Amino acid sequence: MSEPLRSHPGPPDAAVPPRVPYKPLWAVLLLGWLVSYADRTVTGPVIAWMIQNKAGFIGDSANPATLGGLIGSLFFVGYMLTQYPGGKLGDRFGHREMIVVSLLWAGVMTIVSGLVAGLIAFVAARVLTGLGEGVFYSNDRTLVMAHTPVQKRTLGLGVVITGLSIGLTVGIVATPLLIDWGRSLGMGEEAWRVPFYVLGAVTLVVAALAAWFFRNRLGGPLRLRAPFLRLIAYSAPTFAAVLTLFWVADRLGWPEWATAGVALLLAGVYIAVIVRNEIRAGRASTLLSRDALLMYIGFIAVLWNLWFFSFWSVLIVRETAQSSLTAAALTAAFNAVAGIIGFPAGGWLADRRVRRGKGRKPLLIGLTLGYAVLVVLFGLSVMRGEQPSLLVLGLLLFSSGVLFNALQPVQHGMTGDLVPPDQRGSMFGLFNLIAEVGAVASPVVSGLLRDATGSWAPGVFVAAALMFASAVLYALVREKMPAPA
Repeated sequence: MSEPLRSHPGPPDAAVPPRVPYKPLWAVLLLGWLVSYADRTVTGPVIAWMIQNKAGFIGDSANPATLGGLIGSLFFVGYMLTQYPGGKLGDRFGHREMIVVSLLWAGVMTIVSGLVAGLIAFVAARVLTGLGEGVFYSNDRTLVMAHTPVQKRTLGLGVVITGLSIGLTVGIVATPLLIDWGRSLGMGEEAWRVPFYVLGAVTLVVAALAAWFFRNRLGGPLRLRAPFLRLIAYSAPTFAAVLTLFWVADRLGWPEWATAGVALLLAGVYIAVIVRNEIRAGRASTLLSRDALLMYIGFIAVLWNLWFFSFWSVLIVRETAQSSLTAAALTAAFNAVAGIIGFPAGGWLADRRVRRGKGRKPLLIGLTLGYAVLVVLFGLSVMRGEQPSLLVLGLLLFSSGVLFNALQPVQHGMTGDLVPPDQRGSMFGLFNLIAEVGAVASPVVSGLLRDATGSWAPGVFVAAALMFASAVLYALVREKMPAPA
């Protein structure tokens, strides 16, 4: 049953009318999501191009899909392990400061990803990119909830995260076109570098815009030095551990699945240490409550699906429909562009229920189950012996994408209302830290299943099964309604 959110000591809740124009804030954060997701999505289409053209450090591999998935998974090891520190640093040094630091870091490291030579150097650049981008999520969610009127809060969460879908679309569609442009410039097999240069430069422009907005419209001068240095201190041990793991595995010839398994073990130890620290700090009753843990664990399935389709959808469509890479990218983009409708629609529907005094949980469960059913239908299309049309695949990806993206702001809003306002940065950091287990495992496990079975269908059905399981977990959550405006 739903129950009123109890009051807690700390800063006033966002039920108080905001003192800043929240819609321009939404626009700036949306742009941040756009460039961040374009920067991380570019890896999948680049690897798909290398596999198709037997080029670069992926093309010569005996198991190219598994190796490509491992690179994606190691990016998310870095990404997940700064989720919680990013939220904590935002609570301490300022959430807007962490947003700017994240965008600057991501822009620089995306450009570096295109400059490096060799597999290990590329992995290092991608892991570093993930470490910087990992602090964006918890601080973005906290800023939206802090400066948006409560009756529009879930809508704001949905509108802002629409940038995720736009960024996914840009990363999927623009990458093959930018590679073709690089080849027309005479770069040959080195043309894969061009998307990293272009998207990294755009990210730096957005970082400058965000810094200008925050300085002039939200809080005055920014103090970036202290949070930047503290983020480096948090990131250095993680970077050293992940890169050492990959280097040792490469030298000893470990199978890619074993490397991914050790990376997941590292992440599990990290999560256990953070949970222990929160228990010792006396915040277990909020950050680690029964309902919060159900929401954290349920979202593992969401991030598994997000990065299964974001990383591999271009290659799945190309192999299933026997199309060109560009046509496959345009078809796969239907899944990403669906978020432009799904994210705000989910937020609007959730806020509408709240205004009527109804809980959001039935909406969340319904969207989750509807999406899982459509993923099963997509898997059946992939499994069929005859080639499905690009139209059929595109329609399934689009319709499932609308539901998938709609459920996310509903889940974010419900989770954010489980804790006091002054703990939301830490909560969203811990939430995404645990949920990112799905993003870490998904690319490499799915690639492994593809290399082992010769089909993408098993990976699709695993993704659907996880969503059915998450719906069960959401059904067990005791929702707390936001305080009335």
